[in-house]
Amino acid sequence: MEGAAFLCIGKIGRIRRIRPILAGRASFGLPACSRSRLAHSVNLLLTNDDGVASPFLHALVRALRADGHTLYVAAPKSEQSWIGCAKSRRRSVASKLVDLGLGVTTWSVDGTPSDCVSIALAHLLPADAAIEGVVSGINVGRNASLGFILASGTIAGAWEGAVHGLPGVAYSLDLTREAFEAFHADPENPTDEVRSSLTHAARHAARLTPDLIRATPRRTFVVHNVNFPLPCGPTTAVRRTVPARVVVPGLFTPAADDGTHRFIFNLGQDLSPAEPLTDRAAIESGLISHSVLDYTALGRP
Repeated sequence: MEGAAFLCIGKIGRIRRIRPILAGRASFGLPACSRSRLAHSVNLLLTNDDGVASPFLHALVRALRADGHTLYVAAPKSEQSWIGCAKSRRRSVASKLVDLGLGVTTWSVDGTPSDCVSIALAHLLPADAAIEGVVSGINVGRNASLGFILASGTIAGAWEGAVHGLPGVAYSLDLTREAFEAFHADPENPTDEVRSSLTHAARHAARLTPDLIRATPRRTFVVHNVNFPLPCGPTTAVRRTVPARVVVPGLFTPAADDGTHRFIFNLGQDLSPAEPLTDRAAIESGLISHSVLDYTALGRP
């Protein structure tokens, strides 16, 4: 796949070509994706599920802005992890402009990632924004495998773009349990490894995004799900993957004395065959995983 002149999009285990992009230019693992500075800027709406104040979102904004892209941000006021593509049906949702020092127009939305994208596209963006794609992330932690993809608020933000007819891209940075807990305890002071990996992940995302957006036709219901390993460096390679087949039982504790159950995270049991390469296997091997989620494939024989 490395160095190919076509971006391959298709349902799990199958590949189809959509159009040649940047033929003849060097890639670093993902077919035909190269430095975004080589191409003209794109107009993007950004969101996430960790909240508008997340340093991981801010790193992505700064990397994309440094490459000259036109950006708007509409992200949840508070963390919305594991919310999937839920929308706030039975309550009003507030949005307001905020200045977080990012240098781009930013809204804080008191809702889910899907709320953010839907409201921004319909009501917040200027009439001449001409958004070309929706980018979600960078998520704090992986979003890999069938057991987690549908639960992810990050992927849901990109999916909301897809159901509005736009290409969607979701980015996540894998963290160890210890790194995840340490980050949430003090998000403004990540470890050196997390800080360095986030910087490089954001730079990779800035290089990948314009080609992924342009290579994905509108109204095709495709989301690109990209997971960065920990550590992630400037030369970390990208590989095409499929979602791992993971079952995830036991995500809640037995009932306490008051009858309540509490969420407890576990990675589940991987039932994937040895081939093709899965997202989970890729990031655990120190590779950047790129899975193409083609929702039109659902239900096909």
